[in-house]
Amino acid sequence: MVELRAIYILWLREVKKFLRAKERIIGSVAMPVMFMMFFGFGFSHTSIPGIDGKINYIDFLVPGMIGMNMLFSSMFAGISVLWDKEFGFLKEIMVAPVSRVSIALGRIAGGATTGLVQGLLLFIISFFFGFRLQPGVNIIVAVVMMIIFMTLIAFSFLSLGLSFATNMRDAQGFELIINFVMFPLFFLSGAVSPISNLPIWLRALSYANPLTYGVDGLRSVLVGASMFSLFFDLIVCSFSAIAMVSLAAFFFERSESI
Repeated sequence: MVELRAIYILWLREVKKFLRAKERIIGSVAMPVMFMMFFGFGFSHTSIPGIDGKINYIDFLVPGMIGMNMLFSSMFAGISVLWDKEFGFLKEIMVAPVSRVSIALGRIAGGATTGLVQGLLLFIISFFFGFRLQPGVNIIVAVVMMIIFMTLIAFSFLSLGLSFATNMRDAQGFELIINFVMFPLFFLSGAVSPISNLPIWLRALSYANPLTYGVDGLRSVLVGASMFSLFFDLIVCSFSAIAMVSLAAFFFERSESI
């Protein structure tokens, strides 16, 4: 019971921090919105190999932008660990009679919740750019499945960001490393163009990228277009989330620098 309360308190702290910082809410969706504006309008009447002719480019792009938003917000959430280290807050919560794993889970759950808020906000905004659910797609089922995939993406990459942050001390160094990791993950995920257009060696890297299956799952439930089956996407994303959370818990539990 004490462990669950600790997780809840840390979750609540992350959510309150997010809601109080209005600029974070705006900034979090600014880049995906710009991508939708420039890429969506720029390629809306262009035939792109690998995209089913039944859907237009903005419909193809929006699930990728939701995945991008989840990736970026999740990975950068790890920097809060470094700030808490710098200001001594992390040392204070470490003396509480709870495990470090519970502390890590509380932060991950809080970050996932704020990521979901951002993703849902972006989903609503996308309709103003011409995005439409495909005929035959049940909006309730689509939104529920979208939330499931967003949650799995958030847990995967929040945990990865936390793993990096736990083993680092410098916030600037963290930002450099995270940018170096994030952009290949994003561009290799099929978020802005089909991975079938990539060279074979890059395609192999895309198949090893967990975000690929998150974006594909989002695209499957929202527009009915996907490379893999929905079940396969769900299995891979679930396995990735479990593996990444376990890795973050391992590093957090054994970190001596905190």
